[in-house]
Amino acid sequence: MQLSEFPLTALMEITSRPPLVFMRGEGSWIWDHEGRKYLDYVQGWAVNCLGHSPRAVVDALARQAATLVNPSPAFWNAPSAKLAKLLVDHSAFDRVFFANTGAEANEGAIKLARKWGAKHRGGAYEIATFEHAFHGRTLATMSASDRAGWDKLFEPKVPGFPKARLNDLESVRRAVNERTVAVMLEPIQGESGVLPATDAFLVELRAFTRDRGLLLILDEVQTGVGRTGKLFAYEHAGIEPDIMTLGKGIGGGVPLAALLAREAACCFDHGDQGGTYNGNPLMTAVGCAVMEAVLAPGFLGGVTERGQYLAEALRRLSARRGLGEVRGRGLLLALDLGSEIGGRVVDAARQGGLLLNSPRPHTLRFMPALTVSAAEIDAMLASLDDAIAAVRG
Repeated sequence: MQLSEFPLTALMEITSRPPLVFMRGEGSWIWDHEGRKYLDYVQGWAVNCLGHSPRAVVDALARQAATLVNPSPAFWNAPSAKLAKLLVDHSAFDRVFFANTGAEANEGAIKLARKWGAKHRGGAYEIATFEHAFHGRTLATMSASDRAGWDKLFEPKVPGFPKARLNDLESVRRAVNERTVAVMLEPIQGESGVLPATDAFLVELRAFTRDRGLLLILDEVQTGVGRTGKLFAYEHAGIEPDIMTLGKGIGGGVPLAALLAREAACCFDHGDQGGTYNGNPLMTAVGCAVMEAVLAPGFLGGVTERGQYLAEALRRLSARRGLGEVRGRGLLLALDLGSEIGGRVVDAARQGGLLLNSPRPHTLRFMPALTVSAAEIDAMLASLDDAIAAVRG
């Protein structure tokens, strides 16, 4: 098919897109409108944790669509109850609220913390967040974030989000006052170039928030559901947060997110939180299929093994090409290119049949399907090497 056959001008302009339309995907591969095949290391921004159109997701959608799609959130439905129980049984949390996007889950976490502050901390409402954080694109989550260029957008912002520095507990102390109710952070800041919070910092932060009577909120929209080699990234540090958010991988490609909380933090009254599509059986049936796949024996060990393989290979490439550090954990990794050539490398890689992401001009981010094979890692590295060589001449 020709590009002109698609009514693309009817879509609102929100970002720059290359001149191709994707038509079909399978595992780590995706095909465009001309039938060209690409190795996909973006996977919908880490949402396709089992790859494109995995059988488990396809079958769950078909079965549930033929049974019940949405009875309304005013009623119970079986898949949402099953998925909530799976999450509670395999985490530190007691209750789950389902949402459609990570931003919506984070918005819910902010509301829950503020409601908790109103009830238990004399109206405290501030939530300390971090420099370079990214929590979504609602007004409140943009305010909680720290992304270049957002400081003048959609004013006035939602107040109450002082910023600390990642891995600097003293800066957290300075951000906390009598108005503070919680501290919120990503275990790995993905949109800022895969900047990890250290395990030691998370341990210190958990102790600090407990000592001050504050809630600890972890945004695991990008790191959750096996991405780092454990079911949830907080497990690496051996801590237990009060609130956690999930998105992306929990739906295996469909719009599904979750807000999880310990019983002591659950304080919504009827009517405080909701949503027409939230917890609908079609999406939560997929979430059950995803969780069952990720919890299968050996799955998370395979993520760790392939993540180490990819990281070591990227380090060898970096040493050979004179590039920078490799950061991250599991199958959420970044390569510092040493100069601001990220966009050009992404373009060159795409022309060579490889899809990559450059969240910062000097950084490439790798977030393949958790089912990626060693052969597909080798193929990616060969294409990446060619792209870097082409850009650097």
